[in-house]
Amino acid sequence: MRHFDVEMSDLQNRLLDMAGLVQEMIKAATQKLVERDSKKLDVVSSLEKEVNVQEIVIDDKCLKLIALNQPVGADLRFITSAMRINSDLERMGDEAVSISERASDLIKYVQLKPLADIPKMVEIVQSMVMDCIKAFNTSDAELALSVLAKDNEVDSLRDKVINDIKNLMFKASDIDVINGAVDLMFVAKSIERLGDHATNISEDIIFMVHGKDIRHPRNC
Repeated sequence: MRHFDVEMSDLQNRLLDMAGLVQEMIKAATQKLVERDSKKLDVVSSLEKEVNVQEIVIDDKCLKLIALNQPVGADLRFITSAMRINSDLERMGDEAVSISERASDLIKYVQLKPLADIPKMVEIVQSMVMDCIKAFNTSDAELALSVLAKDNEVDSLRDKVINDIKNLMFKASDIDVINGAVDLMFVAKSIERLGDHATNISEDIIFMVHGKDIRHPRNC
């Protein structure tokens, strides 16, 4: 096997390892939120450090592969897509940290009724993340396309959660309820952004496989 092929395989494996870390972060952060488990904060913080290190290593590897090998065609698409996916994974880790920190505050308050729709959002987003990572590993553009279809569902649930929270805040007189509602609103937005990043990764996979950029569809 050529040295270049070995390096490309290593790049793919590193991205998959990083994706696995991010999945663990999302799982720990959302479990902390839903199960009100304060022990998960240390898990998320520890994993974030690993993800940040991997982001730098992967970016450096991509730049060296381009500089030293001057790849073209499918190889160049793979490397450039890997760089964008790397960035989205790191940002997903940031959102998991944000969810975990907000969950730390929410645990202090009585559980709010609008949380009922948050687990639904979490379930869909986790499936989006899992599918986009699988699509990357197997170069499955059809699976990546299916991830895009779920984004609207997440957006609709986010809107419902935020409307429920606004109604709760309008009726509330307890400052703790209002503070908890504000935290939960930010959590809903963070979960929705996780879905956005999974969507970005799926779009990059479609570009990687077919050379077609679908990020900004044109009206012809």
